[in-house]
Amino acid sequence: MKEICIKKVEGFEVLDSRGNPTVAVKVTLCDGSEGYAISPSGASTGVFEAHEKRDGSERFGGKGVKSCVELINGEISDRLINLKTVNQRKVDEFLIKLDGTENKSRLGANSVLAVSLAVAKAAARAYNMPLYRYLGGINARKLPRPMLNILNGGAHAKNNIDIQEFMITPVAASSFSEGLRWCTEIYHALGKILKENGKATGVGDEGGFAPNLESDEEAIEIIIEAIKKAGYTTDQIKIALDVASSEWYKDGEYLMPKRNKKMTSDDLIEYYKQLSEKYPLISIEDGVAEEDWESWRKLTKELGGKIQLVGDDLFVTNTVRLKKGIIENCGNAILVKPNQIGTLSETLDVIYMAQENGYNVVISHRSGESEDTTIADLAVAVNAGQIKTGAPARSDRTAKYNRLLIIEQTQN
Repeated sequence: MKEICIKKVEGFEVLDSRGNPTVAVKVTLCDGSEGYAISPSGASTGVFEAHEKRDGSERFGGKGVKSCVELINGEISDRLINLKTVNQRKVDEFLIKLDGTENKSRLGANSVLAVSLAVAKAAARAYNMPLYRYLGGINARKLPRPMLNILNGGAHAKNNIDIQEFMITPVAASSFSEGLRWCTEIYHALGKILKENGKATGVGDEGGFAPNLESDEEAIEIIIEAIKKAGYTTDQIKIALDVASSEWYKDGEYLMPKRNKKMTSDDLIEYYKQLSEKYPLISIEDGVAEEDWESWRKLTKELGGKIQLVGDDLFVTNTVRLKKGIIENCGNAILVKPNQIGTLSETLDVIYMAQENGYNVVISHRSGESEDTTIADLAVAVNAGQIKTGAPARSDRTAKYNRLLIIEQTQN
């Protein structure tokens, strides 16, 4: 493969979907090819994620990223141009070494990721390839099944629901586009049901509806009602939950904050067992907390043979934590968010480790998103099989779905 040098690296402060500043980067190569990427940010974040650098000044309530932009336009740009390569592994290793910290706190994972992704996009353009083909080669062929956010609670919505995300996934669909259509029809059916019952139809951070309901179980039941109203069955459509239980965990106990209900880890595991027996539940994300390893082992022993148990805060897209989970038999799937680790190469390393050890891979967005569609290409590049990128609402979410629709229609 020919070597193409980097001519220019430019950083910008832009806004994410929650109105907070984030980092954007444009990389221009010597042949004129350009790559543009934007780092996302999370509302519900694991304590072991790579560091998101913010200014801490009065601007934007301390959330400005001018310091990141200055680093990109100065130190990172100067050094990266001198590297004289777009080889992704070399670029990412350079960025990691330049940062010099364990969690990318000096440069900021948001700065490093935007540069890493922009280089990959520019290189893909230089070689006249779609990004998924550049990253995955001829083996990149599998469109992911959407895990589509339909109802929000937890940190993603100001309602009285404790579980953070209620998702639907079209297990019987014959194609990505068919599955997306089914889920979109169910999403609209849910909106009509909520309106007919006098419930709020406003949406949370990721586009799912955010009504006040009697219980988290009622949220599942109303989703099942929407599935049937749209003309589908629970054999065709299954339900997935993102509990985000690390938000509830304190001093060895779990407190559902909106309902002020305390539970032990054993209570919580029993609760999930009951939900999985009563409802068409196929996946639970972060069912117990990120440092509650013993409970993860118990949960996996009880339910790992029946449903998908996804580690997000547990693994934070990190090979060290994933390796520990594999050894200790914690979970059977990993949620992959590139900004949790900071570079594309490290993200790919985590994905390949998971796949080699029989763990399912779910490529994911963040609550603070943008028009950047990198994760759609990434899901196809690695044949992940699943993508979690919000409701079929708000352009920051639909941009990813639209990118996948285009890939499906243009794949050779």
